[in-house]
Amino acid sequence: MLVILAAFGILPLLLPWLVRRIGARAFYAAAVLPIVAFGYTVWLTPQVLGGDIPFETYEWIPSLGIALSMRMDVLSWVLTLIVTGVGALVLLYCRWYFEGKHSGLGQFSAVLLAFAGAMYGLVLTDDLVVLVMFWEVTSVLSYLLIGYYHARGASRRAALQALLVTTLGGLVMLIGVVLLVVEAGTSSLSGILTDAPTGPVVNAALVMLLVGALSKSAIFPFHFWLPGAMAAPTPVSAYLHAAAMVKAGIYLIARFAPVYAIAEPWRPIVISLGVFTMLLGGIQALRENDLKRILAFGTVSQLGFLTIVLGFGTRDAALGGLALLVSHALFKSALFLVVGVIDRQLSTRDITELSGVGRQAPTLAVFSIIAVCSMAGIIPTLGFVAKETVLAAFLEDPSPWALVALIGVLIGSVLTMAYGLRFVWGAFWTKRDASGAALPRTEWPDPPVGFLAAPIILSGLTVVGGFAAPALDTAFAGYADTAPQVSEYTAHLALWHGWETALFLSVGSVLLGALVFFLALRVRWSARRRVLPFTAADVYNGVLRGIARVSVWVTGFTQRGSLPVYVGTIFVVFVAAQGTALLSGSQWQVELELWQSPAQVFAAPVMIVAGLIAVRAQKRYTGVVLVSVTGLGMVLLFATSGAPDLALTQILVETVTLVAFALVLRRIPARMGDHNDSVAPIARAVLAAAVGLTMALVAIVATGARVAEPISLRFPDLAYELGHGRNVVNVALVDLRGWDTMGELSVLILAATGVASLVFVTHRSDTLSDLTRPLQTMPARRPLLETSEGLQPQGAGVTGRRAWLVGGQRVRAEDRSILLEVVVRILFHTIIIVSLYVLFAGHNLPGGGFAGGLIAGMALVMRYVAGGPYELGAAAPTDAGRLLGAGMLIAVGTAVVPLFFGAAPLTSTFFEAEVPVLGHVEFVTSTIFDVGVYLVVIGLVLDVLRSLGAEVDRQTKVLRDRGVIVR
Repeated sequence: MLVILAAFGILPLLLPWLVRRIGARAFYAAAVLPIVAFGYTVWLTPQVLGGDIPFETYEWIPSLGIALSMRMDVLSWVLTLIVTGVGALVLLYCRWYFEGKHSGLGQFSAVLLAFAGAMYGLVLTDDLVVLVMFWEVTSVLSYLLIGYYHARGASRRAALQALLVTTLGGLVMLIGVVLLVVEAGTSSLSGILTDAPTGPVVNAALVMLLVGALSKSAIFPFHFWLPGAMAAPTPVSAYLHAAAMVKAGIYLIARFAPVYAIAEPWRPIVISLGVFTMLLGGIQALRENDLKRILAFGTVSQLGFLTIVLGFGTRDAALGGLALLVSHALFKSALFLVVGVIDRQLSTRDITELSGVGRQAPTLAVFSIIAVCSMAGIIPTLGFVAKETVLAAFLEDPSPWALVALIGVLIGSVLTMAYGLRFVWGAFWTKRDASGAALPRTEWPDPPVGFLAAPIILSGLTVVGGFAAPALDTAFAGYADTAPQVSEYTAHLALWHGWETALFLSVGSVLLGALVFFLALRVRWSARRRVLPFTAADVYNGVLRGIARVSVWVTGFTQRGSLPVYVGTIFVVFVAAQGTALLSGSQWQVELELWQSPAQVFAAPVMIVAGLIAVRAQKRYTGVVLVSVTGLGMVLLFATSGAPDLALTQILVETVTLVAFALVLRRIPARMGDHNDSVAPIARAVLAAAVGLTMALVAIVATGARVAEPISLRFPDLAYELGHGRNVVNVALVDLRGWDTMGELSVLILAATGVASLVFVTHRSDTLSDLTRPLQTMPARRPLLETSEGLQPQGAGVTGRRAWLVGGQRVRAEDRSILLEVVVRILFHTIIIVSLYVLFAGHNLPGGGFAGGLIAGMALVMRYVAGGPYELGAAAPTDAGRLLGAGMLIAVGTAVVPLFFGAAPLTSTFFEAEVPVLGHVEFVTSTIFDVGVYLVVIGLVLDVLRSLGAEVDRQTKVLRDRGVIVR
């Protein structure tokens, strides 16, 4: 089973290529896998019916107790046969339905096969969390299938509507699953139902599960998405909306009903909504003129029927419900496929445009009538067997809810017969005008025999199922017996039970249904005004419009474009939340020391004074420098507190930050308040003081509240024993807490990409070709001279000043510094070597990938400051995004590779050897992760220099050339 599931995940990837090669015939190949899965399920039948339940499992997330487990009991066996059997026939049907069509067919075939795989996993998985995952996968795939005709607005709207409704129900269901798993202590579905927890929390979880199931199976008030989904191709309607996807909710109800039907909220929700949906769908089906919409509302009605029966939770109802489930999958998918044939041959589904088709297509008409007979419950079909069993179960049940269900099912059966006749009449009968004269017949071109095979087989199986009722009774008893028996009467599936009450009720509903159809036809029920002036779809659209308007109002109210408002809101919430938590604390344990080293006595006052002066600074650059003083003070505190790694990193970060601020300040007025002075300075001061005081109190209380020994005390030993390094900080970053670093790398990449996207007009490397152009004129070895024709290699007849940097000549004379160019020329390569040393020595000495990357970044900063953007292009002739991507790829690779050796992600190993000349060499594989960090940091610095530096230079030059600015 797990192998077949894996195949469902892999083979769809090959279908687009196959469709391009052989067109619609690729559906033959697509049908092979469902046929194999169907055959394997049939092969397991003796084992399943014998009670030896097949079970396969693979530990997926052991820490959470989540496994890819597959379990085939009778209920899963039935659903698997439906999913794979009907799926195979629908895929074969697609070969004829899409004949001559090629646009998007490769994606469609792949998604349809993947959907079959998702349903296969959903009905077989024994893990409730994994079931939710498959549940959402089916929602996404159905969205793609419904929206196949993406050029049509109706298809896009229908796909989005189905996705929103089913996903909303799925999210509610997820909450219920979490509650139920927590209460049960396991995510195993069989384990939960074997030792079923009870209580108020479980009842709440059941309600949430039902919300997900009802939304998936189009039960009121979620019913409206299913008729809208008829915008999809007919094979999608036949498979998803008759046999497979809508059965997911019914399956979940059937799975929980034998155990939880007695829970307080269960039957009131399931029976009442099921009855209402059955009646609502039946009434609306009598109003429709589109064959697919008749079947769509009929499906809504039948899903209400299934919800009532399989949700009732007794042994006899479960037996009849399972038979009804199989018959519905057969007759409704057959009828949808019939509509597909009619639509493909005549390009219409409107019953007012069809007349006399039945005489021209007798085979299609006969098997359509058989399918409708099964839907209405007419002997000798499987639908009759199921319906009579259900009526008998409700008649013998003493529960008051059984009476409600019986009345609802009888009225719903009357409507089922009525709209079934409307379908047959609308599709095949000869229509007459107001005077009684026959309308001209619709000419019928005979379809290929293969096109009719699937609906004929499915319709014929409903009759086979009726005669095979005793065998089905034995097979389905394995599921029915899991539900309690509430009466002395024991139901059995049979084609003939004798003259009993259930039979008379069934026959009466059929006769009354025929009468309702003729009355509706005579009074022109389809043309009459609705009872309500709006539909459920109108309510849905109104809700969406309301949400859109509220979101616009909320956005306009909160997103005012004012940074002080945003930051102030964050700070106010911080002070209110943390202040409340601090004040509500009853026990504060405060342990304070004035200082731990004399350096703190010196550094702290300087940092405080610098902060106070920065608040009063009138020039922006002055304020930035003063703020940096506090960062440099932290460097002193780290260095004197035994944290040289932190001190090195802090001074590098502070330097790069100062450079970034300086680059930004070029496009901002030099003095603060030139355009708009600070608003409400007293309020700001009060808020700032409150934030500082709150943060100080949090630090004091948090440090004094520790009751357990911190894990950090073990880090020195762990770093040496596990990470094979003596630098605790670096080993923690790349080994002990590598996942944290992985997340920080992602944040750095997002920050770099965000800065670039805000600054660059087109893309992040739109000036890269200009920046690297000087490299094309650089000779390999000979010195360069600055001449009137540009850089020229030194030689005979060439005179000029030596070019220390290739981009120096492109800088304006008043901005050049020969001394700086010489210093940068001398130091650049040395700094790069130092950065590499810091990178590789960081495992045992202060340094590492982050510090090494910042040092290399500072070398790039020097090249940019000395030679401008062109020199930066010469120093780093590559796109920053490539460095960011390469670094992240290396980091992710070090996390993935250990999995191939059976180890946990990011597990490191240690190599040592005696190397000539070098002597004893040690290498830890986590160093490779550090190389990824190194590249990401260099890419970040390069992106900042390109965006805030080179791109701002270019924009400034454009403005200067236009005379907008004069500098």
